[in-house]
Amino acid sequence: MWTPGYWAYGDDGYYWVPGAWVPAPYTGALWTPPYWGWSGGLYVFHGGYWGPHVGFYGGVNYGFGYGGIGFAGGVWRGGIFAYNTAVVHVGVGPGWGGNRVYVDRTIVEHNTIVNNNRVSFNGGPGGINHQPSPEERNAMHEQHMGATSVQQQHIQAARSDKSFYASNNGGHPQTMAAARPMGYNNNHGAQQNSYTNNHATVNSSAQNRPQYQQPQAHGNYQQPHNESRPAPQHEQSKPQAPHEEKAPKEHR
Repeated sequence: MWTPGYWAYGDDGYYWVPGAWVPAPYTGALWTPPYWGWSGGLYVFHGGYWGPHVGFYGGVNYGFGYGGIGFAGGVWRGGIFAYNTAVVHVGVGPGWGGNRVYVDRTIVEHNTIVNNNRVSFNGGPGGINHQPSPEERNAMHEQHMGATSVQQQHIQAARSDKSFYASNNGGHPQTMAAARPMGYNNNHGAQQNSYTNNHATVNSSAQNRPQYQQPQAHGNYQQPHNESRPAPQHEQSKPQAPHEEKAPKEHR
């Protein structure tokens, strides 16, 4: 499943965690992206999590199905994940079509938050003014699990690479998204742990703002087995404002 990229915070400041296709930890799992929100005079980082429904992620328009409210990129159908090609383009080949893809533009038109200011944090000076809906509040209280081991490796690889820090790249890193799905090699065998082999270099836009690389799903992507459930990520509080991010446009 597609997980958007975001700015995290480390010992040396903000660093970019590239977007990536990752294995879902269990059938029916949906990813709620992390977000920065203003609380008690501080910007607080709310870690992402897996659950049966997509919860509140600050109204941030991450694109590719994450338009600020809920998720329009796909649904689970009888143990198989179907992709909404109105917002996500996936490879069409053996095993695709039928109940694997569908088109639904209604949810995109109704649930996309317009963000002309291109900010990526909720509340505070200049932040996104969006409060959780009743459905998002309910989802927030469901049983969750934090980032999987594959995601944790992805995060740690970005954190250890100095080129991803805003202090070194000026807020626009070269690598915006993983080149291939993470967690499986091309033969769907052992997990890939190499950060370099899983990422491609993408040039920054003319506006010198981060842009997502178009994610592509592998045509023979398999559903993974259940994984152990790690504890959710701890929230981080920092006094300075998160970097602004240009929200990607929906791909249609």
